[in-house]
Amino acid sequence: MTSPAERHPETGKAARPARPATPPEGRKTPVPTPLVGEFAAGLRFALDPFQITACAALERGSGVLVCAPTGAGKTVVGEFAVHLALQQGRKCFYTTPIKALSNQKYHDLVQRHGAAKVGLLTGDNSINGDAPVVVMTTEVLRNMLYVGSSALQNLSYVVMDEVHYLADRFRGAVWEEVIIHLPASVTLVSLSATVSNAEEFADWLVTVRGRTEVVVSEHRPVPLWQHMLVGKRMFDLFHDSEAARAHEVHPELLRYTRELGRRLELGEIRRGRGPRNRRGPAVNRPDIVDRLDGEGLLPAIMFVFSRAGCDAAVQQCLQSGLRLTSPEERVEIREVVERRIANIPNEDLAALGYWDWLDGLERGLAAHHAGMLPAFKEVVEELFVRGLVKAVFATETLALGINMPARCVVLERLVKYNGEAHVDLTPGEYTQLTGRAGRRGIDVEGHAVVVWTPDVDPRHVAGLASTRTYPLRSSFRPSYNMAVNLVGSVGAGRARDLLESSFAQFQADRSVVGLARQVQKNNEVLAVYDTELACEHGDFAEYFALRVRIAEREKQLSRNSQQERRAQAVESLEQLKIGDVIRIPSGKHAGLAIVLDPGVGGFGEPRPVVLTEDRWAGRISAGEFAGAVDVLGRVRVPRHFNHRAPAERRDLASTLRNLDLARGGGQRRRRGNGSHEDKELLALRKAMRAHPCHACPEREDHARWAERRQRLFRDTEGLRDKVSNRTGSLARTFDRICELLTERGYLGADGEVTAPGRMLARIWTEADLLVAECLRTGVWEGLQPHELAAAVSVVLYEARRDADEQASVPRGVVAAAVDATVRAFYQLSVDERRLGLAQTREPDLGFVWPMYRWAKGEPLAKVLASGHSLEGDMPAGDFVRWARQVIDLLGQIADATGAPSELRETAREAMNAVNRGVLAYTAVV
Repeated sequence: MTSPAERHPETGKAARPARPATPPEGRKTPVPTPLVGEFAAGLRFALDPFQITACAALERGSGVLVCAPTGAGKTVVGEFAVHLALQQGRKCFYTTPIKALSNQKYHDLVQRHGAAKVGLLTGDNSINGDAPVVVMTTEVLRNMLYVGSSALQNLSYVVMDEVHYLADRFRGAVWEEVIIHLPASVTLVSLSATVSNAEEFADWLVTVRGRTEVVVSEHRPVPLWQHMLVGKRMFDLFHDSEAARAHEVHPELLRYTRELGRRLELGEIRRGRGPRNRRGPAVNRPDIVDRLDGEGLLPAIMFVFSRAGCDAAVQQCLQSGLRLTSPEERVEIREVVERRIANIPNEDLAALGYWDWLDGLERGLAAHHAGMLPAFKEVVEELFVRGLVKAVFATETLALGINMPARCVVLERLVKYNGEAHVDLTPGEYTQLTGRAGRRGIDVEGHAVVVWTPDVDPRHVAGLASTRTYPLRSSFRPSYNMAVNLVGSVGAGRARDLLESSFAQFQADRSVVGLARQVQKNNEVLAVYDTELACEHGDFAEYFALRVRIAEREKQLSRNSQQERRAQAVESLEQLKIGDVIRIPSGKHAGLAIVLDPGVGGFGEPRPVVLTEDRWAGRISAGEFAGAVDVLGRVRVPRHFNHRAPAERRDLASTLRNLDLARGGGQRRRRGNGSHEDKELLALRKAMRAHPCHACPEREDHARWAERRQRLFRDTEGLRDKVSNRTGSLARTFDRICELLTERGYLGADGEVTAPGRMLARIWTEADLLVAECLRTGVWEGLQPHELAAAVSVVLYEARRDADEQASVPRGVVAAAVDATVRAFYQLSVDERRLGLAQTREPDLGFVWPMYRWAKGEPLAKVLASGHSLEGDMPAGDFVRWARQVIDLLGQIADATGAPSELRETAREAMNAVNRGVLAYTAVV
């Protein structure tokens, strides 16, 4: 029986004792200035010491870098900058990394200052852009700086929320571009999650922005408890605060998990049947939610790290009959939903799975991931913040700054897919996710729960929960668009200086000191190795060099043989015809296969489409063959054979299996070009045997020392290269980019920006130069609006998973435009490889059909079903996101200086054709 003091203040259910949130000892609480006090009077809570300190620094005219945990209230400092700008009659820009955050912050500031004083600029919305306070995405501000927008006049403050985004490998460069290019008169307010190298980042800000004060707080306003859920038992991860500081896991938790793991190994407990839990009991989401409800820990966010997993979790809870809401709450939920989706037609709602989604909401359950329609996600966020939705199953995108805190956060796994492989969560990611737990002003404490499985060691969880080393690393690299903008605004020489003032170069220069010290240490060790390998019979270094040359020659001959076999494979693949029967020698598709499409005629090596005996259809490459590919027979392939139809694949595979072919043979062996031994290799071996050191009885001992010396020497040379590369890598990359731009006519011989260069300067996409090339060469001219929208999508779209087979495209002019775009890419990639650049991503055809059908006016259900996805229909959220990028690029084409007027008009018509239905009513205003 719990005492009243042990029960939760809101629910009355049993709760763990609150931990006092005491300020750090020995630190005096700063006294607010009158202006800060005036600002604080309009808040619903008292300012924390770090907020007072940062606001006071701003009032003194200093820039600030504020690093604090999620939910600590660092955005209050940005809002004080807004307050200062309005007091001074000047402007403040508030930048965020994502549109959802911009929309959210816009509404917050409108509520505080009124709609007349606040504007919003994103790719979707333009509201009151001349207001004294404008919220925008960081890319919008970057573009303003490059074009010299008049909106920059009278600008006094810029707030960069979530500035740690500069580590993002795709978009991080934008943050550094803004920081470097902002006028010196602008005071910068940088708001970041807690990072371990805040002082280093602040030092760089001082070099490029002048006076900057760093304010770091690791204090959470709402204390966070760490737990593990083992079966149906909830354990504290740490016994008490002392154990937490020492990273000592609760002994009862360790004992229980070890015993449970032992019983699982012995088969005393039945293992789960779920594919994701083969090593232990299956995760029962309804039981977890029910347990959290019993502990008084709702509302909760459960991070699942899979879109399909989030949707499946909601369905599991619905099928179990779980209901977390009262009748009054269900009425309120339906009112909110009907108000927010009133403009969506019924036929679209059916395609979007509206009724299942609404059923979950009315029971207090929802998913939240990028595959959902934005309007649906926004409803989930509103209902969760209002306490009407009690449990949300989300991917990690929810943790990216959106104001959606919970009483409890649950991590189902500590591994996530990063787009290339399954990787462990980092301490920074763990902190970012669990930081959502604990609602300031509502909860006395937050709770983070990790679901135990046999492969999760509680000590590993303790390490994630306790680690405080989250370094901020720059991902800055110059782009084609950046290059022409810099050269056009400041000249090539000054542009190189600006690149060298980036945070990336700042970090590289600092790291060189440690590398140089390591080179010195290695040289000392090399001297010791020289002594140990000395031989009285002769020069052992000379003898060992012969052995190395022999090994290298043998490797070279082996590589030549492999290249010859690959060339034979490529040549034979080029000769294949539809209906040829071949044998795939190894791999998961080994066995007989029928050629459905020779896959020749494009750029690069042929990649035939084949059908195997086990009914798999897809493309193969020369790398799957050890030599020439021989034709073993032929079968008739129906003229209109559709390899995506299971029934047709089954029938043709049956024909293949019934062929009268020798299963073990059928492939003719070809003789190699030469059976004689390599003359150079024979001469080297003869010289090695004649060397005096070859007769030394301690020859192999000396050789081992020589091998160590060679490895260390190679490592040392690599360190020297790193020193050289890091001290000038950005400038060298910039020079190569300028060289390519000069070759292609975007920069003149004397460094001036040409007319095509001015067009490139206004193209803001990762494939900027490819888009410019398509515009220059007329690739997209003569298309109808829906055809143009489909064709340009290939430079934007990127499938979430690699597909084994290439997506199809509409025949005729669209296919011709897509083929021409792909050819332009391959021609560009040749030049990029020659110059050592890796700038442009290969076009992806997976969005052509959905965009074509949508822009042509077809219904949403048919469009979503046309997405090239191995997992089924294209999610509505993905469609909206990519379609908005298409609209944005079409807008750039419509405004492109130098593009034909007819193409620009077609682009405007295409924008109108795309911006309909779900696209038109998903923008938040």
